[in-house]
Amino acid sequence: MKRMLLAAVAAIALSGTAGAETIKVGVVGPFSGPFAIQGKNFKAGIDAWMALNGAKVGDDDVEIVYRDLPAANPAQAKALAQDLVVKESVQYLAGFYFTPDAMAVTPLLEQANVPMVIMNAATSAIVTKSPLVVRTSFTLWQTSVPMAKVATARGIKKVITVVSDYGPGVDAETAFATTFKADGGEIVESVRMPLSTTDFSPIMQRVKDSGAEAVFAFLPSGPTTLGFLKSYNENGLKGAGIQFLAPGDLTQESDLPALGDTALGVTTTFHYSVAHDSPENKKFVEAARAAIGNPAELSFPSVGAYDGMRVIYKMIEATGGKQDAAKAVDAVKGMAWESPRGPVSIDPESRHLTQNIYLREVAKAADGTYYNKEIQTFANMTDPGLAAAK
Repeated sequence: MKRMLLAAVAAIALSGTAGAETIKVGVVGPFSGPFAIQGKNFKAGIDAWMALNGAKVGDDDVEIVYRDLPAANPAQAKALAQDLVVKESVQYLAGFYFTPDAMAVTPLLEQANVPMVIMNAATSAIVTKSPLVVRTSFTLWQTSVPMAKVATARGIKKVITVVSDYGPGVDAETAFATTFKADGGEIVESVRMPLSTTDFSPIMQRVKDSGAEAVFAFLPSGPTTLGFLKSYNENGLKGAGIQFLAPGDLTQESDLPALGDTALGVTTTFHYSVAHDSPENKKFVEAARAAIGNPAELSFPSVGAYDGMRVIYKMIEATGGKQDAAKAVDAVKGMAWESPRGPVSIDPESRHLTQNIYLREVAKAADGTYYNKEIQTFANMTDPGLAAAK
């Protein structure tokens, strides 16, 4: 059955779409369930791009075909991708919020003659699994290494790491610990939690008992990050002077209203803040907030999707609408542009995004809303995790 399905995928892919009037892009993401807000951000970024740039490339119409994957489920991700390629005849696959789902789809790409544009999944190794993968998001190595530098600069000597036990969590832990220890710091304990963890009180007690001056944390953005930061405050860690260090997943904008003043002063390192001060971002935010409906829900997956559509449009243009995955990917190697997040470029060898990473501090605006205020820039960061992934 599997062999027959892959043969069908190959037959459709090789037939091409030389005279096609509609080019389909299949987007897989969490559009329902506990992570639905991230899927809404995928769609908001895509809608914003098409609102500002149209739904055509040359003479060809572009159609987005969505598939819902509510939580990490590699087998279902693969099945959805196969369905998109075989039944919907998509020429491009995109989206993918969770790393295990993206990993599960990479073996299909070459035979299907379809590129994959990663709009979120943040494990460095994904781009090494197929030459047809391009990333427009970020990696945990990219966002965690700067936080280790910040910790050292603050004079912190002892840190406990607490991460979700899956690819991105392991990457975040390794990136932070490797960098921090190289600069003379000590990791007093490393805690890995199941993705399903919702009660963080026992974890907070371990942090207190560890003797660490700070906790470095990573969990996938969503209900768990909100719960984790609340538990940090409610269990007295902030009051005890234990500093909170994390990549920006932990203070995504959609969580800030619920955290309120307890989040003020929390610093994170990340590739994007909705408050980034640039003309490109102001234009993007206006369009994306209109698309998402509730402006308070706009968060970082939207910019990965927006830039992902820019890359896909370039691929379509370069191939003249024909289905040629290798040519499409070659066309965007070295591509550079001014993103809503700042200047970015696609590394021609890794197909990963080089971009600025910002140290941000949760602040309160005059109108009472909360935002991530950028206070330091780590310019032109490549992905330090690629060497570790090989």
